[in-house]
Amino acid sequence: MTRPQVPAVTVAASSNRSGTVTVQATDQGIPVEIRFERGEYRYGAQALADEILRLTKRSAIAARSRRREQLAEAGVPETVLDRLGLPTRQAAVDELDRLDDADTGQTSWMRRS
Repeated sequence: MTRPQVPAVTVAASSNRSGTVTVQATDQGIPVEIRFERGEYRYGAQALADEILRLTKRSAIAARSRRREQLAEAGVPETVLDRLGLPTRQAAVDELDRLDDADTGQTSWMRRS
């Protein structure tokens, strides 16, 4: 029986809501591809840089979760994956939701108790 091959680098992509900026980054948080539409220039260099950094962080979280799944399929024990700091899929979703909440602020006029 052969074990599944784990790729040397795991990547994931994130886009802004309008789809005008997309960043693909590794599980280590290194951007490997950045795409944006020309219209993004109108917001200025700092705004574009901030958006690229935000999307890089999102991509890295998703890539780390994907990396955990790949290593688990290859037979790496859960305790080792936890010690490596690789998030579960649910932990990654929770972290991405937290980032979205921090980025956009409250999305409803209703108070949370």
